[in-house]
Amino acid sequence: MSQIAISNIEFDYNNGKSNFSLNEISFKINEGDFLSIIGPNGSGKSTLIRLLTGYLQPKNGDIFLNKKKLTDYTSKEIAKQIAYVPQLPTSIYPFSVYEIVAMGRYPYLGLSGFERKEDKEKILEIVKLLELDDILDKGINEISGGEAQRAFIARALVQEPQILLLDEPNAHLDIKHQVSIFNLIKRLNETRDLTIVTVMHDLNLTKYYSSRVLMLSGGRLFLIGNTDDVITQENIRSVFDVNVDIQKSELTNNQSILINPGYTTATN
Repeated sequence: MSQIAISNIEFDYNNGKSNFSLNEISFKINEGDFLSIIGPNGSGKSTLIRLLTGYLQPKNGDIFLNKKKLTDYTSKEIAKQIAYVPQLPTSIYPFSVYEIVAMGRYPYLGLSGFERKEDKEKILEIVKLLELDDILDKGINEISGGEAQRAFIARALVQEPQILLLDEPNAHLDIKHQVSIFNLIKRLNETRDLTIVTVMHDLNLTKYYSSRVLMLSGGRLFLIGNTDDVITQENIRSVFDVNVDIQKSELTNNQSILINPGYTTATN
């Protein structure tokens, strides 16, 4: 069953400073998907995911959330179904980790704006799930990048969304924290049937964790499908202009994408 349907989307920033545009984008996101959006820099990955949040509005075309136009929802109604974790989330204010996480309950707060018993129970449930108990009182800007990323994911989860959108959740994290974050996201996808849509740069992480992949090129949809059908040598060569080898591990069934620096299609 499709949760989000995108029909003939067109978008440009129309600010005189950029000639970037998205054109003729149509696809569906199904319930329980782990969909990764990949493509070269400037291909429209972050723009597309912001369109899915309702933050940006398409010039033409429609976005449907559970068969209803996204524009027909209020912002609070969207927030109860879609949660968004932006790239490199930070705070200019010295909020504690608890305060950051608690902000995710805003769609459910009454006129008083105060947390009720059920709000606090949901916050503590997610805090425990993401193992944030020991740093709740610390300032968000006083903790590590991996801890901060988990805190902002926790803020998204206390919204109780059906769909979690993430813009490069592994940006600027070391290898250990990248694996930790993606193991967490995958676990939520599998155990809570949470639909995941994430912008990615790392093709190996994409291939390992994703069930489906959407590949953009030049503001257009190049291909969407099952991970192994999209991430191929030929498609990577066509979109990224590099030659790669895709090899299976002798110990596991996992496949790795090997890139030879300096060996592009231009030198082949």
